[in-house]
Amino acid sequence: MKTTETPTPAVPAPRATPPRAPRTGVRKKSEGQVLNVFSHGILIVWAILVVMPLLWAVMTSFKDDKSIFRSPWALPDKLHFENWSRAWTEANMADYFLNTILVVGGSLIGTLVLGSMTAYVLARFEFPGNRFLYYLFVGGMSFPVMLALVPLFYVVNNMGLLNTIHGLILVYIAYSLPFTVFFLTSFFRTLPSSVAEAAFVDGASHTRTFFQVMLPMAKPGLISVGIFNFLGQWNQYMLPTVLNTDPEERVLTQGLVQLAVSQGYKGDWSGLFAGLVMAMLPVLAAYVVFQRQVVAGLTAGALK
Repeated sequence: MKTTETPTPAVPAPRATPPRAPRTGVRKKSEGQVLNVFSHGILIVWAILVVMPLLWAVMTSFKDDKSIFRSPWALPDKLHFENWSRAWTEANMADYFLNTILVVGGSLIGTLVLGSMTAYVLARFEFPGNRFLYYLFVGGMSFPVMLALVPLFYVVNNMGLLNTIHGLILVYIAYSLPFTVFFLTSFFRTLPSSVAEAAFVDGASHTRTFFQVMLPMAKPGLISVGIFNFLGQWNQYMLPTVLNTDPEERVLTQGLVQLAVSQGYKGDWSGLFAGLVMAMLPVLAAYVVFQRQVVAGLTAGALK
């Protein structure tokens, strides 16, 4: 008797499970969080290093001399406003303050006017020697002012401008022009040319187009470069020390050094810190007021 074998059904082979893709999104997110925490930690440490000396100087300006040495890190037991009045009157800080405002104000206006006009021409007009003049201003940024002090002294002296406010203003303008031209040239290149062409079609001259059309559009750049020049000119010490030796024409930085040197064995440290805070407040106020404009001016030149 013949038996038939029933074929067994073929069992399908198990499918190989594909390898799981690495979770790159989660890994990048964790790495980003670590980097974010690290960068914020660095910024916090940097802010402490910058803010703490300023707060300590303000706090010390309201102490008396004994409290400064006895408990330098403690809060003042009493606010000694006489330190400020003594520094303002007896140390002639009022005269130094007025001279500094005249010098910095005049030089800042002259730098912005001359620098914006020069930058506009270099950015908008093509003529022989354009690039040469531009790189000449750029090269002026790398020239150390220390090398020019002696010839600058004789040039200013021969012009009869030594120990004068207007002589110091002209030197400040020449000192600040290279950076101003370099900064504003790049900024004017980003402004749309169609607006200026429309003004020419309407019959506006080059002068009117610059002052009434292009210059208002460059307001963020002007504010940014103005803040930088203000900080540099307000804290300038080397140039007025060499070119301004008249005690009646001294600026604020010279006045602070004179206040520290003339103490001798007396040691009016409270008045010195009060004068230091007086010199520091205008700079902080200018940055707080124009902080957004400075950031906008720095980023506007990178966008079209």
